[in-house]
Amino acid sequence: MAIIVLRQAVMMFLLILLGAFCFKAHILTQESTKQISALVLKVVNPIVILLAYQREFKLAFVANLGWTFVLSAAAYAVSFLAAYLGIRDREGRETVIERFSCIYSNCGFMGIPLVNAMFGEDGVFYLTAFLICFNFLVWSHGVMQMSGQRSLRSLVRVLLSPAILAIAAGMVLFFCRITLPPLLHDTLSSVGELNTPLAMLVAGATIIQTDLPAVLRKPRVYYICLIKLLVIPLAAAGLFLLFPFDRTMEMTVLAACAAPSAAICTMQCINYNRNAAYASELFGVTTLFSVATMPGVMVLYELMEAGIR
Repeated sequence: MAIIVLRQAVMMFLLILLGAFCFKAHILTQESTKQISALVLKVVNPIVILLAYQREFKLAFVANLGWTFVLSAAAYAVSFLAAYLGIRDREGRETVIERFSCIYSNCGFMGIPLVNAMFGEDGVFYLTAFLICFNFLVWSHGVMQMSGQRSLRSLVRVLLSPAILAIAAGMVLFFCRITLPPLLHDTLSSVGELNTPLAMLVAGATIIQTDLPAVLRKPRVYYICLIKLLVIPLAAAGLFLLFPFDRTMEMTVLAACAAPSAAICTMQCINYNRNAAYASELFGVTTLFSVATMPGVMVLYELMEAGIR
């Protein structure tokens, strides 16, 4: 498993470099990057999720999906605790953006490719539990923090987001034991294979748009990266080791938890007139560092698990 994780990390890093090169060579622009990002979030990711439910119906899968919700809730509890204890309110500090960046991970963009490489459709199937928790929290708690007010409209968006609609459709097919026609399944599979390359190209193009040398001279950025990429996932890993859950479920949730800051933070900052540049910097740097920290956390968890169990 360690070899698979490391191989996936290297491949993701090379694709990020390619994305950065394409932006510098004017093959990708800010506008095209946004369009590709929307394509991944609204079309490719939902297709990958939908196909994960195209499997033989077994009660064991249903039970494991339920337990994955428990693990996801535990991971978010750890994230909230670390973010609110580690990032205190102080005048002149972008507390809301920093907490948002630590709590919410890019579990779709970065989580799906890594989980798919490790466990295939089984991993993506369990990852949908984490995605449901993410969408519910980011459109409720996340929006309330960004806007400074409660919003019922944001809760409606939870039910209308492409990922949630794909999960709902997938569950209907799964529980009704409906199998897609082979031609349609193969067509959707071809689209789903675009997920990793497109997501990493966008990540590379986004990172290169920041003044990376200037950002890397900010000590505060390293502190946020420490909490997001190491403290939170390692704390979650330690919690998971206390309970004998299925290894695939645990590592799937851990991969989502260890992913870099969510790109939606920047978009919400734009919507609510907050410091979008700082949010973009945190997204870029955590994405860059996560290429090393995500596989590192996964490998460390495997070693800890082998030693304890």
